[in-house]
Amino acid sequence: MRGVGVVLFSAQDYWYHNRAHSDVQLARALSIDRPVLLVNSLGMRMPRRGTTSQPLRRVARKVGSTLRALRRPEPAFPKLYVMTPVSVPVFANPRLSRLNALSVRLQVRVASRLVGIRVPDVLITLPTAWEVARRLRTRTVVVNRSDRYSALPEADTTLIAGLEASMLEACDAAVYVSRELMADEQPLVSAGSGRALFLGHGVDLDHFAPQPGGAEPADLAPVPHPRVGFFGGIDDYVVDLDLISRLAVELPDVSVVLVGAATCPLDELVALPNVHWLGMKPYAEIPAYGAGFDVALMPWLQNDWIRFCNPIKTKEYLALGLPVVTTPYPEAEAHADVMAVSGSSDHFVALVREAVDGHPAGTPELRRAAVAGDSWDARADVLRAILDQQEVG
Repeated sequence: MRGVGVVLFSAQDYWYHNRAHSDVQLARALSIDRPVLLVNSLGMRMPRRGTTSQPLRRVARKVGSTLRALRRPEPAFPKLYVMTPVSVPVFANPRLSRLNALSVRLQVRVASRLVGIRVPDVLITLPTAWEVARRLRTRTVVVNRSDRYSALPEADTTLIAGLEASMLEACDAAVYVSRELMADEQPLVSAGSGRALFLGHGVDLDHFAPQPGGAEPADLAPVPHPRVGFFGGIDDYVVDLDLISRLAVELPDVSVVLVGAATCPLDELVALPNVHWLGMKPYAEIPAYGAGFDVALMPWLQNDWIRFCNPIKTKEYLALGLPVVTTPYPEAEAHADVMAVSGSSDHFVALVREAVDGHPAGTPELRRAAVAGDSWDARADVLRAILDQQEVG
């Protein structure tokens, strides 16, 4: 339909977050047959010293993102547009929040018209964008529940939970990556006559296809085998740093490799002789690092954020064919036949030892087969049907 496209309010910022996130992947896949305007994250709260990690860095990178204005960043996806509106995260102040939402809404409307979207389908991930999205003239509103954002430690729980409830009651459909979260929120969605559907996450199968004989990254090559590794954001409200430390101490013959940006101090951890933190790497290079692991790790903390999540890296690890050891989270059970799920810290260390010694869960072939049907294109086809108001099984 002429003039129809998608406005996607992202939980991430395209310009400085990992582009493996579902928002970017779904935006790319949806843009194959329609214009997609990806609106970068509006944030969850104003960064403050003492309550926010690296506040000055966060402010600086958001300013840099805003200065990029409206762009079409990927030649391979000519209908994908990215914008960072001028916005101030003042959500706790009702008057200022309304003024901010009005300003952002006007910017989004102008940008939508510029890229050829007159009647947008809205796909919203971050709750703080709801005050903007709810007053747009739309065809369909779909909420992408990739996480429970009110469980984020830095969030204003009451405020964010209220926004989550409001958008779930008002949406046409809510899609979930976690069955646990979907079951918990089903009454809210049903109360507003919307539909709750399990979407799950996808994986870039081509990007994470094994490349036998490929050269190892220069900073990984000197790290001794066996290597047990983790790639992704290292946040102390998500990753169990104490468990990683214990693993390194109890398996001194094993190299523990961490690839990703850290939002918390790692001094004590990297002081251990067999821990190697290689820092953040571009998304394009991540598969080469993962391919260099002998065992892949998911050492999650046990909290509500993890309870309602479904890490994309699960499928990325499996697509690479890697042995995987993880702490428990509900969605892990879907792949319990091809990855080892621990029941305790002792069990986690023991499972890593078993995998290193050649006794992992599953085989490379079975792991890859487990995610062979989970491309982002397949996920986008489901979303496309929902947006076009077709029946989804």
